[in-house]
Amino acid sequence: MHKAARTGLCALALVALAFSSTAQAADAGNGKRVYQKCVACHVADRETNRFGPHLKGVVGRPAAQVPDYKYSQAMKDAGAAGLVWDDAALSAFLSSPKKKVPGTSMRFFGLWTQAEIDDVIAYLKTTAQEE
Repeated sequence: MHKAARTGLCALALVALAFSSTAQAADAGNGKRVYQKCVACHVADRETNRFGPHLKGVVGRPAAQVPDYKYSQAMKDAGAAGLVWDDAALSAFLSSPKKKVPGTSMRFFGLWTQAEIDDVIAYLKTTAQEE
């Protein structure tokens, strides 16, 4: 086999590997386990605020919209500017809250892996229907 053909096959294999790792379905069960890092400040299965606002139904909700919760000015401004907690916004925020919303009062550095982030988002999607 020619060197160019081997190089092409290696490149194709790397692309396939990268695609398969990003195409894996998120695991809501694992997301619920990872979410345990959040429970000191947030409730996801009912509309009860703690130190942070409840996250029940957060996916698709505009930022800073939970009634009776005192948001930071940075989060209010982000919501007023049109921030909606879709998958992409949640992913960026869970990766680095202070990078996504500079000035947020959230005292969390972020989750370490994209798989954990995807799993937590999958879990949060399930909580919208729970009572």
